[in-house]
Amino acid sequence: MAEDSFESFDGTRLAIHRAGEGPPVVLLHGLFSSAFMNWTKWGHHTRLADAGFEAIMMDFRVHGDSDAPHDPACYPKGVLVRDAAALVEHLGLEPGGFDLVGFSLGARTAIHAVAHGILEPRKLAICGMGVAGLAEWERRAAHFKRVIDEFDTIKPGDPAYTARTFLKSQGVDRVAARLLLDAMDDFDLARLANITMPTGVICGDEDGDNGSAEELTAMLPNATYYEVPGNHLNSVTKPELGEALVEFLSA
Repeated sequence: MAEDSFESFDGTRLAIHRAGEGPPVVLLHGLFSSAFMNWTKWGHHTRLADAGFEAIMMDFRVHGDSDAPHDPACYPKGVLVRDAAALVEHLGLEPGGFDLVGFSLGARTAIHAVAHGILEPRKLAICGMGVAGLAEWERRAAHFKRVIDEFDTIKPGDPAYTARTFLKSQGVDRVAARLLLDAMDDFDLARLANITMPTGVICGDEDGDNGSAEELTAMLPNATYYEVPGNHLNSVTKPELGEALVEFLSA
């Protein structure tokens, strides 16, 4: 697998991981995760490569092998959408000339980018995302801000303990993470009407963390729902998620 990096719109260095040859598929990972944790550790990049695609996996700022600046100026509103757009521009990908895949935060970022006309993929795949994760982001963000702010006092049995454990295991820079959480807005659901390309909504059968994925499917103009096993934390670890991705992108 090839590894590379590029400078985003503000000079922040972002890591890119690539596998396979063929039509490009840009993959955006989840919050406090990484390209490795979402896509390569569980072999989804290999499934895509074996199906004839090139998997292009970016680490968002504050995640994985990318920079985690502490300067608040590096976190303007919509910063992750701008990073995704900078990646597509860096790669020279044309509108309709690539597919876009996101899990959780990556799905949210992809939806914002496409609904606002910033990115125009051939197909869009949304994983681990429902209506509430878009429209009620502030509530979800408050949960993660509490994890960061009370990091040293959260104990087992607390609803935030799982997130704290994951954050710690990934070695996330908490100062940078706190800045990033303030750079994201709620989403106007009326803009879903702008997402007209074929869209695959892929979600674990026990994953309600971001609300209803089936409800989201029904609100999109041209979407198909794929149910895979698992909850929000482990659906990405199972082969079925990668298989559903390949099935949708190859159709």
